[in-house]
Amino acid sequence: MQDDLFGDAPPPSKSTPKKAASKRSLTQVGLAEQAQEWTELAAHLPQHLRFGVSTWSYPGWKGLVWNGEYDRSVLSKRGLEAYHQHPLMRTVCIDRSFWRPLTVTQYAAYAAQVDEDFRFVVKCPAMVTDAQVRDEHGKGYTVNPDFLSGSLAVEQFVQPAMDGLGNKLGVLVFQLSPLSLKWLNHPDDLFQQLGQMLAVVRQALPAESGVIVAVELRDAALLSPSLVTTLKTHGATFCLGLHGKMPPIEQQLPILRALWPGPLVCRWNLNRRFGPYGYGEAQEAHAPFNALVSEDVHTRQILARTLRGIAGAGQPAYVTISNDAEGCSPLSIQKLAQAVVSSASAE
Repeated sequence: MQDDLFGDAPPPSKSTPKKAASKRSLTQVGLAEQAQEWTELAAHLPQHLRFGVSTWSYPGWKGLVWNGEYDRSVLSKRGLEAYHQHPLMRTVCIDRSFWRPLTVTQYAAYAAQVDEDFRFVVKCPAMVTDAQVRDEHGKGYTVNPDFLSGSLAVEQFVQPAMDGLGNKLGVLVFQLSPLSLKWLNHPDDLFQQLGQMLAVVRQALPAESGVIVAVELRDAALLSPSLVTTLKTHGATFCLGLHGKMPPIEQQLPILRALWPGPLVCRWNLNRRFGPYGYGEAQEAHAPFNALVSEDVHTRQILARTLRGIAGAGQPAYVTISNDAEGCSPLSIQKLAQAVVSSASAE
C-alpha cells in the first residue's frame, strides 16, 4: 500500500474579473478569462490538495493569470486579488518573510485579498533557520547565536503570522540553510536543538489548529531516522525540497513514508539541470516566465502519483512551484494537476 501511495509503483463559483485599465492607471488586478478554462480540471482534484506559486509578481503571466499588462509593483501589492480566483490556485508561498520578518499588518494585508478557503504557506526568517549571519552577498561571516531559537521563532514568525493571517494560515516552513561541517558532523546536537525549537512552536499553536509545521533541508546528509524521530515527536512533517541541493524526489520520499500517515508539503524551487546554485541561470533562461522551457516530466510524474495517494487518502497536501522549476509556475501547475487526475483515472 505504501509503495502505491508514495508513487514507487506505476501507478465556490468565481467572481467575474474587472476589465483592465491602462497600464499607468491600474490599481486593481483582474483574472485572465482563460484561467476559468481550468475550473473543470480543478473540480476533479482531491479536495485536500492545494497548488500555488512561489512569489506572484510576474507580468509575463498575462493571459495565464492576469487579464492585462501590470507592473511588478502593482502585482506585488494587489495581485493576490486576482490570483486567488484562479481555479487551480488555492495556496501561495510567501517567500519574502525568509529575508526579513513581516508584521501582523503586512500579513493581514495579504489575508484581506483572498477568500476564506485560501491558505498561505509562509517561510520562517533566516535569523532563526540559518546557522550563520551572512553579509549582503550571502557569505557567512559569524555564528548566529539565535539559530533555532524557539522564542525568537514564535515572536518574529509564528505569532505575527497567526495574528495576521488567522484561519488562512496553512503551513509554517522552517527551511534550514546549508550547514557547516560543525553541524553536519554532529547531527544529534542539531536534531536536539531543532526538536527544542519545534516544541516551543507547537506549544504556541492552538490545540485545535490545523496549521502544518514543516522542516525543509538543504543538506542530504540529514535525511536520516533521527530526522524522522524528531519530526514525529514534535508533530512536524518533512517538506520536499525539489532543487539541486537535495537528491531527486524519489530519494526523499522514504522520509515521508516513515512519517505516514501525515500531510505533504512540497516546494518545487529549481530545475536540477541548473545545479545547486543555478537560480540566476534559471531566471535568465526562463524569462519572461510565460512558457515551459525546462520541462521535468520525471519529477512531475512521481510527484503526481505521490499527491494522488496522500491527498486521496484524506491528508492535506500543499505544493508550491517556482518559475525556476520549469519556466512558468502557472503552466507547471496545470500540467501537474492534469497528471494527478490522469493518475487517478489509470487506477
